[in-house]
Formats: sequence, structure tokens, C-alpha cells
Amino acid sequence: MYPASPSAYDRAITVFSPDGRLFQVEYAKEAVNRGATSMALAGSEGVVFIAHKTKVSKLFVPESLKKIFVIDDHMAIVASGLVADARRLIDAARVEAQKYRYTYNESADVEYVTRNITDMMQMYTQYGGARPFGASMIFAGVDSEPRVFETEPSGSYTGMKAAVIGSGRNEVSEFFEKEYKDGMALDELIFLGFKAMKKIPDMKLKSEIFDVGIIPKSTKKFEFLSPEKVASYISKA
Repeated sequence: MYPASPSAYDRAITVFSPDGRLFQVEYAKEAVNRGATSMALAGSEGVVFIAHKTKVSKLFVPESLKKIFVIDDHMAIVASGLVADARRLIDAARVEAQKYRYTYNESADVEYVTRNITDMMQMYTQYGGARPFGASMIFAGVDSEPRVFETEPSGSYTGMKAAVIGSGRNEVSEFFEKEYKDGMALDELIFLGFKAMKKIPDMKLKSEIFDVGIIPKSTKKFEFLSPEKVASYISKA
């Protein structure tokens, strides 16, 4: 009796291959690897978000390509992969954050929201008639301290000091492994992020194709950096 080909196990999300793999989840991860590069970094003064906006036509309005999504004042998400899938999860994250605030009269813990959303992602890996979400996200914010969590389509999440998702993940992660240091200031994190972007082949650093946001530890309020400010960081990176 001949063993079945791998394609025999990729037609239903509930079927494991003989070596214990769920091919539909792996295909979802591949969708993430084809997405634009996004990152979040934590330092002594707060967290930084940098997201590349893939502009495939000069007719696009750059401001319409959203890559950083605010969940609450103290928390935001960057996403890569199928952003339409990510929007569904982002809406759910906003609801969880507001439910927590309504119930306890305080801002939600970043890991609490991350865990609830990844539970939802995991459910879509074990029931027929659905497919996994083709998106990975990085949750980052400031509660008791600056925190960053990276999620995968499988529903797993990991606490990180600096996390990156998307097509440039390998190059940027390798750079962070060498250059990231504990206790970096917000300015240092932004410079580090753009220096890492330079390691991606064919990456052009232009302020109009990047979203940059910060959540300072002092205010716990998310803010976008202006294109002029982003351009000044790029010119010095």
C-alpha cells in the first residue's frame, strides 16, 4: 500500500498529516510571509510601531493604506498577511478591550487581549467549514510596563522585546538579534527599526510608505508620527 501524497491532507483543516502537520495552517503562515514588513519594539520609555505600506500603484492614496490599528489608548496592533482577515480580529480586540474597561473601570492588560484573540484564532484551526486567519499580528502597548506579543495563524502567541512579521522577517530579525539592547529609548528604537529595514533587499525608505506610531510610558497614549518626523528619522538612520 503506497503512502498518500501530502496533498491528500490539505483539503480539510481538521486532518493531520502523518508527520503531525496541519497544512492549511502552514498555508496561512505563507500568506503572512508574503505580506508587508511590520514590527513593534519595546524599550525603557515605551513601545514603537513601524509598518511598511506596500504601494503597488501610483494611483493609491497612501493615507488609505492602514497598517497600524489602535485598540485602546495604551495599545495598538500591526498586522501582516491578509489584512482583511486581520480587520476581523482587530474589531474583536477592540471589543475585548472595551468590555474589560467597562467591567473593571481600567484599561485592559495587553496580554489579556492578546490571549483572547489568539483563542479565537485557534478555534479556526480545528473546525470544518472554516479556514485559519491568514494574518499574523503584533500586539504592543503599555500597561504595568511596555509589552510586545507576536501572534501566529495557529493561535499561539509569544512575548517579545522586538518582533517583526512579513516578508522581511528573516533579515530584520537577524539584525535585531545583534543590535537590540534592553532599555533603549524611543528615538533609539525608531532608528533601530529603520536601520533594520535597510537590510531588506529592494526596500526603499520613503516616509510616505511607512506608518510609525509610539506609545510613551509617561502618557500611555498612542500617537502617530507625522510624515515630516518620519522623514527626519529616515534621513539619519
